[in-house]
Amino acid sequence: MNQLIRRSATVWGLLALAVTAITTPALAQKSAADGIAEYRKMLEDGNPAELFEAKGEDLWKQKRGPKNVSLEACDLGKGPGVVKGAFVELPRFFADTGRVQDLETRLVTCMAMLQGFNADEINKTAFGRGEMANVTALATWIAAESREQRFNLPASHPEEKRMYELGKRAFFFRGGSHDFSCASCHGVDGQRIRMQDLPNLTKNPGDGIGFAAWPAYRVSNGQMWSMQLRLNDCFRQQRFPYPGFGSDVTVALSSYMGINAKGAVSIAPSIKR
Repeated sequence: MNQLIRRSATVWGLLALAVTAITTPALAQKSAADGIAEYRKMLEDGNPAELFEAKGEDLWKQKRGPKNVSLEACDLGKGPGVVKGAFVELPRFFADTGRVQDLETRLVTCMAMLQGFNADEINKTAFGRGEMANVTALATWIAAESREQRFNLPASHPEEKRMYELGKRAFFFRGGSHDFSCASCHGVDGQRIRMQDLPNLTKNPGDGIGFAAWPAYRVSNGQMWSMQLRLNDCFRQQRFPYPGFGSDVTVALSSYMGINAKGAVSIAPSIKR
């Protein structure tokens, strides 16, 4: 905990320096995007996500749950126990569940099948608490094991194709009190909100952008955010009801963005404002 506090203090200190740099008259010609890019670069060596990575690796190897076994036999799509390269090929279809699963839902399946945890109870747990916090830590470590690899989600199985199309429909669906869709923010080039660039996620946005940057540590609230939580907050911003953890719509949206990101380099776990 003390280490996390020290890292958070360092993060906020660097943020203050970045804000000063952006607002300094001598650098007035620099764009906001350039300033934010420099700020993130300064933070890379002190990303508190490293603490979650360490916790996730320990959880993977630790014997836990009613069955008192580890997750080292969990199949993330490349064979039991294979972690490297798995993250950049998820979501994908799994024959043992008959479903397309993203990293987090697959981890819950393994925790239930191998360790004996109650999947329904985990799915209903709030982000950042109990076993859900452990799922986030595990996802952070597994993502880190594929850092700088290129996304290459499988898309040949009928269910993978179906989820892609479902995700596309969900991405462009407008509704809620503000008549928003995902595409309202992420459907065209060159948009931003305040100082935040909004990547176009209907195509490959480039290395380390959009889908290729999550999980990420959020400096503004000192939390580690998984893709499931990121999508949950997107629905909140659209004034939609929160989706259930691991619901088809969240996995479908990840399938749509992940397949669109084919060839992009992953920088997850990254750091965000």
